[in-house]
Amino acid sequence: MLRWFKSNHQALTAIGAMVVGLAALYVAWDQARVMRAQQHGAVYPALQMDGFVTYQNGRQSVGLRVTNSGVGPAIIEDVVLLRDEEPSEEFRSVIDLAPEGSDLSWTTMIGRVLAAGDAVEPIEMSWSADGPYQPEMTPIADEWTHWDISICYCSVFDRCWRSATTGVGLRPERVPHCERPDYDIFEDLGRDADRLSNPLETDE
Repeated sequence: MLRWFKSNHQALTAIGAMVVGLAALYVAWDQARVMRAQQHGAVYPALQMDGFVTYQNGRQSVGLRVTNSGVGPAIIEDVVLLRDEEPSEEFRSVIDLAPEGSDLSWTTMIGRVLAAGDAVEPIEMSWSADGPYQPEMTPIADEWTHWDISICYCSVFDRCWRSATTGVGLRPERVPHCERPDYDIFEDLGRDADRLSNPLETDE
């Protein structure tokens, strides 16, 4: 056996060098993997959505607030409204309950970059709390409970998640990618703003 080692020392040296090379390659790969994980973790966005009903400065408000509770910017790619857990683009059941003269504010969401710690209110309706409508707050609050929202968003490294206020809910769920639609649901809702001061005719 000793004679074999003496006569094949070059082969043993080559095998040793190969083992060392493989070990170095693994260490480099592992370090790169850890570095990538740290990079992604340093810019991890986490959207949370909450409906709100507030009273402030003599006005009653209902609306939706989206907050980035993560540590990196969230690029919002898709927003879906759901009524009783089914996708719906018809939000008039809420708007129709608002009193005449109410204010409807809205903002676009598709393509918005929400920085870590920032919040946006995609839609808010408000009216004077001293008006005759105040005792009828219950119907609009009840209708509000039927609605949820689902948002698909990505990090700056194109890792994507979907967050919702129903189903899998509060914890973002990883998805392969987000499909950006050709329209923004909240921009469409803004077209209903005139209805609050000029009610639309309804079919008999």
